[in-house]
Amino acid sequence: MPKQPDMRAPTAFKTAEELVAEVRAGHATPSDIARSVLDDIQALDGTLNCFASLKPDDVMAQAAALDQRLAKGEDVGPLAGLPVSVKDLLVAKGHPTASGSLIMQGNVVDLDAPVVERLRAAGAVMLGKTTTSEFGCKAVGDSPLTGITRNPWNTEKTPGGSSCGAAALVAAGITPVAIGTDGGGSLRIPASLTGLVGFKGHFGRVPAYPAAAVPTLIHIGPLARRVRDAALMMSVISGYDERDPFSIAAPKPDFLAACERRPKGLRVAYSPTLGYARPDPHVTKMVEAALARLEAAGCEIDVVEQAFDNPVEIWKSEFYGGVGTRLKTAMETRRNDLDSAVASALDSAYSRSMTDYQGRLFERFQFRDKVRSLFENYDILATPSLPVTAFDVGRNTPPGHEDQDAISWAYYSYPFNLTGQPAVSLNAGFDADGLPVGLQLVARPLAEETLFSLAQAFEEQDPDPDRRPSL
Repeated sequence: MPKQPDMRAPTAFKTAEELVAEVRAGHATPSDIARSVLDDIQALDGTLNCFASLKPDDVMAQAAALDQRLAKGEDVGPLAGLPVSVKDLLVAKGHPTASGSLIMQGNVVDLDAPVVERLRAAGAVMLGKTTTSEFGCKAVGDSPLTGITRNPWNTEKTPGGSSCGAAALVAAGITPVAIGTDGGGSLRIPASLTGLVGFKGHFGRVPAYPAAAVPTLIHIGPLARRVRDAALMMSVISGYDERDPFSIAAPKPDFLAACERRPKGLRVAYSPTLGYARPDPHVTKMVEAALARLEAAGCEIDVVEQAFDNPVEIWKSEFYGGVGTRLKTAMETRRNDLDSAVASALDSAYSRSMTDYQGRLFERFQFRDKVRSLFENYDILATPSLPVTAFDVGRNTPPGHEDQDAISWAYYSYPFNLTGQPAVSLNAGFDADGLPVGLQLVARPLAEETLFSLAQAFEEQDPDPDRRPSL
């Protein structure tokens, strides 16, 4: 049977480093790359539904301006001509910020978030805003405003959330990277379900402004198909910004250099359940098989069955308390316009007293101390990223976890929004149905360099690194 012609755009499945190198070498212009990416979006986004806002004419105008600067011999920055999107929880000039909600439809903020400012300054082309579940409140990929975003590995399945559009865009090979947010796992959850690298730096490493509804939980970071591309993005978007009171006022690490270092002698605690999660057996089997790649990288691995008690009530109090405060008027006047699962989750926030809420804040400090004591003996904690692989669109929780709410079924991710530690989800392989399984690695506070070193070593031993979805 003759080989089918490749109908994808020339940029499809290339890495960020490859695209930037092509521009720097003069083999392609930013306009060439932008046009190619837009062609792929036109061909695939009708199926995947990645974008909440996309303005092709603006994309090409940005690229043409970079063409002119390069023609004059200017160094336009480390992301020269690279098309990058941001999630529709972040503000960007020229694009509405609707947060996946009908009540915010058409909301325009004439401001670039620090992340967007840094992307533009580094020579990136701002593609637009990717879809999110409403206000980032669900771990799946649909919203009342934009509808269902689909998983490139199986379009009947969810890509996860809340950074759903970003994950679908990158997993489909349309762009090599995209920027998402993570208040309870919203980078690592879709990374797990779509086979990507979802990197959450230490809390405050990437500044957030204007203030999020959950300012003490929110992290901003990249989704990528390759670890080095995630490191490249972190090198651009990290760093102190006085507008964010939690921003880390210290020199940022050299994330790309960390990828070159070998992670010899790291002590790894592997916890299949953390003491409370309910993973599917085939997920733990695949994750445990992938641990051999950590051992090959020189890690010593111990099994820790009971890491800590489930901190979900602490997390719910803070997360839903913040979002519920922002949406109190909308809940009173336009509840029917909100996602019913989101509205139900917010009801619990309004039932809490101030002393209940403050008590949970104190419990958060106790929880952080418990986790700190675990890391006195280990450099890395390894877990499944999620208890399941991708499940059918239209569901808020996976089969077997209906007793959980729209985020709490993602048992492994939200603890590390409470501690603020750096964490990454990596692809551990594919199950019998061809769906990705995620491995989560969590490092000590501020130890992103350790995480990148180990993640790169893990990726280098991937037995099937070029596997692609059939679109």
